[in-house]
Amino acid sequence: MLKGHQSWVFHNRPMIAATGVSGGPFEANGNLANDFDILHEDLWMGMDSYEKAQRVLLEEAIRTTLAKAKMEKEKIEFLFAGDLINQITPTSFAARTMQIPYFGLFGACSTSMEGLALASFVVNSQGARNVLTGASSHNAATEKQFRYPTEYGGQKPPTAQWTVTGAGIALVTENQAGQQLPVTTSATIGKVIDMGLSDPFNMGGAMAPAAADTIMAHFRDMEIDPSYYDLIITGDLGRIGHDTAFELLGKSGIKLERKQFQDCGLLIYKDDQPVQAGASGAGCSATVVYGHLLNQMKKGIYKRILVVATGALLSPLSFQQKESIPCIAHAVAIEMNEEGR
Repeated sequence: MLKGHQSWVFHNRPMIAATGVSGGPFEANGNLANDFDILHEDLWMGMDSYEKAQRVLLEEAIRTTLAKAKMEKEKIEFLFAGDLINQITPTSFAARTMQIPYFGLFGACSTSMEGLALASFVVNSQGARNVLTGASSHNAATEKQFRYPTEYGGQKPPTAQWTVTGAGIALVTENQAGQQLPVTTSATIGKVIDMGLSDPFNMGGAMAPAAADTIMAHFRDMEIDPSYYDLIITGDLGRIGHDTAFELLGKSGIKLERKQFQDCGLLIYKDDQPVQAGASGAGCSATVVYGHLLNQMKKGIYKRILVVATGALLSPLSFQQKESIPCIAHAVAIEMNEEGR
């Protein structure tokens, strides 16, 4: 059901029945290594290109999700997924392997919540019973496309962020009474916000206004205040963008506690890992949410969270043509299923 101007309420409370999370060697040394299902020792993953390795990550995450759910892929109606690589080929090639009806998405690093919002809408409206959704990224593949190959050894400024090598997949199903699992309750679809920033090494600063705009729209549409959530977490704003979004929200009258307002890009790696301002990539929020945060919810640490995945909608071509960076953020509310629901 539409609520307000840009939000959906999912009265049937679609369930996140299972998830699968895979990652690379850098993630294996990070803060959240124990929340990954599969971790690789090198970036190649047995393939002869980084793009093929990224495909492997997504296929592994899908298979892991299905195995946890004890479900055959033939029972999946749709796959909603995407990535950062040109024409989302790693995701499309994974869909070729899995042979599941497929919607390819591009929302840059906001893709994880774009997919979860759409999957939840379809299941809530009884357009499907079982839908897979997720996103992936690969550090070396993304660096090669958007900046410089890692072999080049280019220096980065402190505002730059480290692209996560990982994939996160969730299985969204019809609600089953008595199941103590996370459910999606609402979503707010963001607008494209462009404040004129053009520095590809400061994605967090570019995306922060979009995150703030979507968070404000969510509270306005849902007619609630921040105290409703135990945690409000952005996708990959990093230190620069996260501080900027916090300041923008405060100036707009939305007062958050620092502990309540966090960022996936600041959770995944350790302080001594050389990630500059934090993590980024379509796989950042996908792995942190579908691994770490849902595990935290199942342990009772959080009951209600709002995930606001952020994306910078630029391309190598738009940067070369000196365009500014249009950005977007999509928010999905996730809650633990109530008794009897």
